[in-house]
Amino acid sequence: MNDAIVDAANQHFASDYFESRQRFRDYVREAAVGEAAIYPSPARGPRGRQLSTDVAWFGDRRARNVAILISATHGVEGYCGSAAQLDWMAERGYERLKSDEAMLLIHALNPYGFAWDRRVTQEGCDLNRNFVDFAATPPDNAVYDLLADCFVPCELDGPLFLAAEQTIDEFRRAHGEIALRKARTSGQYRHPTGIFFGGFGPTVARNTLERIVSDYYLESRRRVLIIDYHTGLGPYGYGELQCEQASGMSGYQHARDIFGPSVTSPDLGTSSAVVLNGTQDEYWQRLLGDRHVYVCLEFGTYPPEAVRSALRADHWLYRYRQGDVEADIGYEIRQRLRQRFYPETTDWKEMVLYRSRQVQRQMLEGLQV
Repeated sequence: MNDAIVDAANQHFASDYFESRQRFRDYVREAAVGEAAIYPSPARGPRGRQLSTDVAWFGDRRARNVAILISATHGVEGYCGSAAQLDWMAERGYERLKSDEAMLLIHALNPYGFAWDRRVTQEGCDLNRNFVDFAATPPDNAVYDLLADCFVPCELDGPLFLAAEQTIDEFRRAHGEIALRKARTSGQYRHPTGIFFGGFGPTVARNTLERIVSDYYLESRRRVLIIDYHTGLGPYGYGELQCEQASGMSGYQHARDIFGPSVTSPDLGTSSAVVLNGTQDEYWQRLLGDRHVYVCLEFGTYPPEAVRSALRADHWLYRYRQGDVEADIGYEIRQRLRQRFYPETTDWKEMVLYRSRQVQRQMLEGLQV
């Protein structure tokens, strides 16, 4: 066991959003070379506490080449991304920036989800399905429409629950697991209390990202590399570098040039994820084209069915038992979802930081490519 990295993991992984945010602010202040900014959220956390997205810039504000680390696009997954950002500061990563380079840390892009241990935003949206062009017709997902009440049934046990599960199993047998995953996870735009809902319009969190991009003049940079931290998909503890379809095969090749052949692509069928609608990379692609490289650094946790059941319970709670969110049943459901996306085990945290340091090093080496 690497004692140093275990010590770092124990120090950087926080117990909740509020501790994570305070540590982020403390680390930026202690570094004494970063420029901090706060983007308050209109949402509120447990017990009415204030929420925010916090940002730190390291390096020359005029740098042509910018690296970006993003945490909590999917709120509850923020424990991982936040720890990686804190680790980068604790390891004095800013000292390795060259004269024409900068690092932008975006902490808790979706602070509501992080604070409440949910994946979704305050609007109930999956932020990584929310970056479609809402002036156009949203992507269709007819199969989700057919299975919507099965994905989030009105009961979590009993005859209606069993009937919903049977319908899902019948679809799986008839059409295959991949077809089911595409229907369930690729994004849907009709069922606001359903899973993987992409929204009826831009979310507060999306608007926050767009404000950050504007405030830091990212559209004018020569090269922008983005690592967006996620958890919950793939082998336990492994950090998969996933490209999104928005950048196509050229984006995939650019990512391979920087991060090597471990990069995966849904277009090639090598990714743990299926092709998704409305991903954050759609935004970066529209904004920067081939001047950017976006990768989702996805750390696996538990088997898909374990994750699915926790997500189902979370959406059931907020759809059918909203008044019990802060009651015992709500706390139990939120804790189960948190555990599915954040295994609080030493080995998992150690694996996250080891892989994250490797990818961050590759990222900075690739800024000039």
